[in-house]
Amino acid sequence: MYSFWERESILKSDIVIIGGGILGLSTACSLKEKNPSLTVTILERNIVPIGASTKNAGFASIGSLTELIASEKKFGTEAMFQLVEKRWRGLAMLDKRLGEQGMKYEHFGGFELLSERELSVHQHIERINKLLFDIFNMDVFNSTPSKIQQFDFNPELVKDIIFNPFDGQIDVGVMMRSLSQYASMLGVNVLYGAKVTSIWSEKDRVSIEVENPFYLQSIFTCSKAAVCTNAFLPNFFPEIKITPTRGHILITEPLAELPFQGIFYSDGGNYYFRNVGNRILIGGGRHLDKESEITTELQENKFISTTLKHKLRTVVLNDKNFLVDTIWQGIMGFYETQLPIISEPRTNTFAALGCNGLGLGISGTVGEELADKLLQ
Repeated sequence: MYSFWERESILKSDIVIIGGGILGLSTACSLKEKNPSLTVTILERNIVPIGASTKNAGFASIGSLTELIASEKKFGTEAMFQLVEKRWRGLAMLDKRLGEQGMKYEHFGGFELLSERELSVHQHIERINKLLFDIFNMDVFNSTPSKIQQFDFNPELVKDIIFNPFDGQIDVGVMMRSLSQYASMLGVNVLYGAKVTSIWSEKDRVSIEVENPFYLQSIFTCSKAAVCTNAFLPNFFPEIKITPTRGHILITEPLAELPFQGIFYSDGGNYYFRNVGNRILIGGGRHLDKESEITTELQENKFISTTLKHKLRTVVLNDKNFLVDTIWQGIMGFYETQLPIISEPRTNTFAALGCNGLGLGISGTVGEELADKLLQ
């Protein structure tokens, strides 16, 4: 049986957040920044988040040119603009909380490799730059074909490179450690290994049951709760139709020479790569086997990982040799809308959904919006 102290000071909080990834931590930080007297507890089922918070590529990006064009075509100009603004503001919030050292931020810019068939995007550059001028006060995208030779890419496959000076890259392991420490400094109680099995509301109280091998029941109570589990949200609210999607990433052993630094997109954003010191990280390819990649299983798809190695050799390294250090997978959650939404599927229980693989950039702004809902 729990002691009186445990029941009153650990199992009871003003607000409980389920999910200790970047969104859950960002929401908790916003709550404590807005109201330091609140007691806030985060329940995370693993020793590190199961989703993509520590498994992504570390792109501090507002999006590639072709990505924004596709977004505008599907969801409209205003939705595309708002998404860029949310990503830019979210990255600024990370910087304010952690600083460059707190996430090992490096500012080399962002680049998009264009093939022959993609050169038609040039007609959109001026228009997109005008749309985004209100956010950045300068042109965002510029054609830089000279960088093909400078970066030693295969000129038969790469015909132009679009440069974006606002993008950067971070070490997501350092970032998540720093964000967890920042949340703890604010007074957030972060509990790892706390697997939530059920949530229910009773009048003005929310009860949350956690799997516990030592006690018959571990029940956390709070006035309001927030579920920040992204792709795993249907575990608690089956009516919310999130599509869990697996992403593959590999990283090489250090290379003797690496002629480029920065973050890079190719094939309309279907592939992406960056330097990590003198290593190359490359990811993507889920469009090659869409049905298999709709899953929460952290298992390697050999077809995709083989394709990533081929892209790395033929496009990025121009047929130079490399050795693979590690291959891993992360799970993202996709929703039908372009912009994330905040819902209240149960009384006093909120959920943020629709990060759509962009959690690193937008979790700060979504967390702030979720915090405002919880404080109402």
